[in-house]
Amino acid sequence: MPLPFVLAGPIVRKSSESEINLWISTSKKLTGKVLITVKGHQQCFDITPSQGIQLGTNAWVYLLHCQATFPANEAISYDIDTQYGLLSKLLPHALYDNESSFTLIIKNTADYVLHGSCRNPHYASKDSLVIANQQHQAQQPEERASLLMMSGDQIYADDVAGPMLYAIQQVIPKLGLFEETLPHSEIQNCSELFVHPHNLYHRDKILPHYVEKNNFLSRCKLYRSRPIFSSTKHENHLISISEFFVMYLLVWSPTLWETISLPEKHPNLEGKWQKMWQQEKQQIDLFVDGLTDTQQLFAHIPTYMIFDDHDVTDDWNLTIGWENAVNGHPLASQVIGNGLISYFLCQGWGNNPEQFDAEFLDAFRNLFSQYNNEEHQKLIWTLTRFEQWHYSIHTTPKVVVLDTRTRRWRSESNTNKPSGLMDWEALLDLQHGLIDQESIIIVSAAPIFGVKFIEALQKTMTLLGQPLVIDAENWMAHPGSANTLLSILTHPKTPQNFVILSGDVHYSFAYDINVRHSKSSPDIYQITCSGFKNEFPNALLRFCDFMDRILYSPHSPLNWFTKRKNLLVSKRDPSTSNQHKLINQSAIGELKLDDKGKPTQISILTAEGKSISFLPK
Repeated sequence: MPLPFVLAGPIVRKSSESEINLWISTSKKLTGKVLITVKGHQQCFDITPSQGIQLGTNAWVYLLHCQATFPANEAISYDIDTQYGLLSKLLPHALYDNESSFTLIIKNTADYVLHGSCRNPHYASKDSLVIANQQHQAQQPEERASLLMMSGDQIYADDVAGPMLYAIQQVIPKLGLFEETLPHSEIQNCSELFVHPHNLYHRDKILPHYVEKNNFLSRCKLYRSRPIFSSTKHENHLISISEFFVMYLLVWSPTLWETISLPEKHPNLEGKWQKMWQQEKQQIDLFVDGLTDTQQLFAHIPTYMIFDDHDVTDDWNLTIGWENAVNGHPLASQVIGNGLISYFLCQGWGNNPEQFDAEFLDAFRNLFSQYNNEEHQKLIWTLTRFEQWHYSIHTTPKVVVLDTRTRRWRSESNTNKPSGLMDWEALLDLQHGLIDQESIIIVSAAPIFGVKFIEALQKTMTLLGQPLVIDAENWMAHPGSANTLLSILTHPKTPQNFVILSGDVHYSFAYDINVRHSKSSPDIYQITCSGFKNEFPNALLRFCDFMDRILYSPHSPLNWFTKRKNLLVSKRDPSTSNQHKLINQSAIGELKLDDKGKPTQISILTAEGKSISFLPK
C-alpha cells in the first residue's frame, strides 16, 4: 500500500493572538500555503523550507508558523493548501461533523484547561483522549477548553508492546529513515539490530548494565550490577532515532496503521512471549481504533507538552550515579540522546518556537541530510546540556511549565541519592517568573505535594540504596530543592493563588494547601490527573491510600517530621467516594477557574465517560 501524504497531524501547538503554530509530518516535501479564516476574511501564509526538517527519503516534519493579529475568543478556521489539494480534503476523517475546514479558538484566559499524562498504548483500558475529543466536538467553540496540557509520558519508550515495535520496524524502511551507527560490539547499525535474535522481547540483553559502588547492597555483595535502563518492562526499549520518531507517528495518527500488517501470532515467538504478543495485540488494535479521535482533538485545540521520564527512559536522571553510568557508556548515552532528538522534533519545537534559532534547527538538518556519526554525537552533546526546555504560556493566569528532568539538583553526599527535581538556578528562574502575578498555574510532571505515605516508602528504599526500585522521584526527596520550592510558594510576595497541575503517578487526586497560622496564606491547589491510558496497581494503591489517611491526616503529629510541617494539606473527597482520596482510573483532567484564578471545578473525565469531581471541604 502506498504511503499516505500526511503521516501525522495537523496538531495545533503554541497559539496566541499574535501567532498560530501547526505541527504536521508528511511523506513528501510540503509546499503551499496555510489558510486562516476569521469571519469570512482569509489570510494566507506561505510554507517555507525553514519551517521543515527532512528526516528521511519519505519523511518530513514541519512547524508552520503563522504570525499575524488573531482575535481572541472567536472561532477561527484553518486549512493547508498543499500541492495535493486542501488538507481538509486529504483528511476528511480529521474534521469535526459539519466542518469544511479545521477550527480552533484562541483564549487569552486559561479558565478551562484539559490536562493529564501517561498514555500507554497497550495498557488494558480505554484511551481518555477519545472521550475528551467526543466532548470537545459536542461543545460550541466558545465553550471549549482553552488548551490541552500534556504533562509527560506522551510515549513510553521504555515499555513498548511487541506488536508496536514490529509495526515501527515495518514503517522505518517505508519512510527511508537513515541508517544509524550503534556503539555496540556485536551490532553495528540499525539493520543488524532489526534482524538480531534479541531484537524483539530481549533487548534487555543488548542494553548496558553498571555497578553502583556506593550502594549499600553492592558493598555487601548482594548483587553485582543493575541495568542502566531500569524499567521493569524494557525488553522492547526503543534505541534508534527512527524508532522513537515513528512511535510518535503511530500514537498520534491512524494513517500509517493502514500500511501495517500485524499477524495474530508472531511466527518466531514461543511460550510466554507468544502469549504476551497476543494480549498486547488485542490492546493495540483497540488503541488504533481510537486514533481518529486523537487526531481530531489535536487538530482543534492548542496543545502543549513537556517530557517526563518515559518519553526517554524510566528513572531518567534520577541520581547522579545513574547519570554517570549513562555518560560512561556510549550506547546508553546515544539512546538518551535519541530520545531528546525525537522529543524536540515532535514535542519541544511546538511549545515555544522562538526559543530555537536557525543555528539550532540547522544542526538537525545537517544530521538528517547526510548521516554522520560525529554530527550525531555533537547534537546529542548539545541537547543533553540544553537548559531551555521549560516555557511559559502568557494567558491569564500565566501558565509556567517546568523542566523537572534535565536541570536537576544533584546530591553532593551520595551518588545514589535522588537528585532534586530542579536546581538552584532553575528555581530562581521560576521565582522570577512569578513576580507581579496575581495567580499562576504551575505544571510540574511530578506532584509537588504528593501522597506522604508513598513518599515515606520511597525514602525507605533510598536509605536501603534502592531509589530506582519505586522511583524515589518526589519534590521532598532532596532537601535543597524541597526547601527552596516551599519558600517560593509561601513567600508573602508570591501570587495569592497557585494551581499546580501534575501527572506521572498513575492516579488522580486534589489537595488544598495553606500555611499554618498565617493570616495572609496563599491558596495552593495541587491537582493531579494520571494517566490518560494507565493506572496504578489497584490493591497496592488502596493500601497506600488507607495508610496515608491513617498516618498523615491533617492534624497527625507525623506531619511535623515532614518538610511540609508548616503547611496544612486538606485532601479533597472525590464525588464517587467518601473513603478513597485517590482515584485509580484512566482519565483526563478538567480544571475551571474564576477570574481570580481560583478553581471553580476540579474534576476528571474517565476513559469510560464518567465525570468525577473533587469536592472542597
